[in-house]
Amino acid sequence: MRSLPVADPGVPDARSPARYLWWVARAQMGPLLLGIAYAILWWLAMALVPYAMGKGIDAITAKDVPSLTTWGGVVLALGITQAVTGILRHRMAVYNWLAAAYRTVQVTARQATRLGATLPKRMSTGEVVSVGNSDIAHIGNTVDILIRGGGAVVAIAVVTVILLGSSPPLGLMVLAGLPLMAVAVAPLLKPLHHRQNAHRDLQGDLSTRAADIVSGLRVLRGIGGERVFADRYGAESQRVRRAGVRVASVESTLEGAQVLLPGLLITAVTWLGATFATRGEISAGQLVAFYGYAAFLIAPVRTLTEAADKLTKGHVAARRVVRILSLRPEVEGGAGRSEGGLLRDVTSGVAVRPGMLTAVAAAVPEEAEAIADRLGRYGEGDVDFGDVALETLPLSEVRRRILVADNDARLFAGVLRDELDVTGRATDEELGQALSAACAEDIVEALPGGLDGRVAEAGREFSGGQQQRLRLARALTLDPEVLILIEPTSAVDAHSEARIADRLAKARAGKTTLVCTTSPLVLDRTDHVIYVEGGVVRAQGTHRELLAAHPGYTAVVTRGEES
Repeated sequence: MRSLPVADPGVPDARSPARYLWWVARAQMGPLLLGIAYAILWWLAMALVPYAMGKGIDAITAKDVPSLTTWGGVVLALGITQAVTGILRHRMAVYNWLAAAYRTVQVTARQATRLGATLPKRMSTGEVVSVGNSDIAHIGNTVDILIRGGGAVVAIAVVTVILLGSSPPLGLMVLAGLPLMAVAVAPLLKPLHHRQNAHRDLQGDLSTRAADIVSGLRVLRGIGGERVFADRYGAESQRVRRAGVRVASVESTLEGAQVLLPGLLITAVTWLGATFATRGEISAGQLVAFYGYAAFLIAPVRTLTEAADKLTKGHVAARRVVRILSLRPEVEGGAGRSEGGLLRDVTSGVAVRPGMLTAVAAAVPEEAEAIADRLGRYGEGDVDFGDVALETLPLSEVRRRILVADNDARLFAGVLRDELDVTGRATDEELGQALSAACAEDIVEALPGGLDGRVAEAGREFSGGQQQRLRLARALTLDPEVLILIEPTSAVDAHSEARIADRLAKARAGKTTLVCTTSPLVLDRTDHVIYVEGGVVRAQGTHRELLAAHPGYTAVVTRGEES
């Protein structure tokens, strides 16, 4: 039993769509060649049946019973071979299809994790979703058709050799007819490629539009914008429909050609074979065999035209995958090491002291978020961690040691316990402490199943305040060396906010923590407050010291209290 997906998908070749498809094929070359071998035997078992039947008919004509028995046995053996190899070929085709699809999912998911916040800035939601919805299927189909296509080529070659040996004119007709069919179909492939590209792009745009509408539905209802956006979605969906019809028009012509062209070849072979039979140049058995060959050739020839279509679609799908794989993160790490210590943003002057609960209160909230991004290495900046520049550390180490938790973080579908304990190493006691610090015990108690209860997509069964408390509990469960929280209490009531502030200070006692907030309830419980205005530090001290000494700070936090 083969296990999928593989543990390590490897490093993809993202230099071009064709190179990516070739990398996928090479990565599973053993199973792919085995599938092609089964396909060759399967096709050959079918291809040799007309030959054996023709010999049997000639034996009947000659009243040669032993020969008839022999060729009857050959037909039976070919039928058994065809059945067995057909099953094996199909199993290998399914395995290779799944292996190619899974491999694509693995490398794109790994790349999405590596890109982090860079991905949504460079690609729309629809484009990324399309990879998982349809592109992996087309890439799987590309690998699958290589199996049947490889066998079809060998079968056509064998039949052509048999025809040339039995009747050179018939063999030459088949030999000349097959390239002509390929030439006739080729002009359809380029417009099909272009139309599929356009259709796929429009589908991605439509998916993005749908995601935006769903995520902003509450706001749209509040401002009465549902009808406007519904009309826009309808207009875009019509453009997708028209693009799909244009693709279908070429595909239908291609499908028709797959029936018409082999049919014309069969007609010509049958007519010429019948003419030779009436002249006595070939036997009745050979005539039946030639007709059987011509009828058989429909399947492998159609497989080759199908291969052209699926390879084209696979190339279009691989283009999107390659685009994702070719993106580079906005920030990348080095190979340095740090023992930790003071975390300092040189640009603003903000310094997060080890073992202390520090707060940044910014006149403009976006300034605090920018500082948090730089400190967490989500944006470029001159930041020191101890006596080492943060950019020199491996990005994986930065992510492990410094956690930035903001309100854009999502809750995912699944078991609540797994959602809170993403590493799977926290004990029930540790989870309980994190939930208590975030004042989220009531949420768990109300959820059917408690910690083992199911969370819907994006945590939609929870209110905004509940989601915020669960996100805080998740961050506290991870217990990083440095925890940076961005407005962790903005969606909760004042009573809960005061309790969270008290419990947060106790939960992170002796640990390096930075809270970006303008809430007086939180600021009053921190060890050190840094006031930022114009992107730089203007004052530092305790909350009460700054209230007494700095009017700008007072105005900012008082405004926050009034709101």
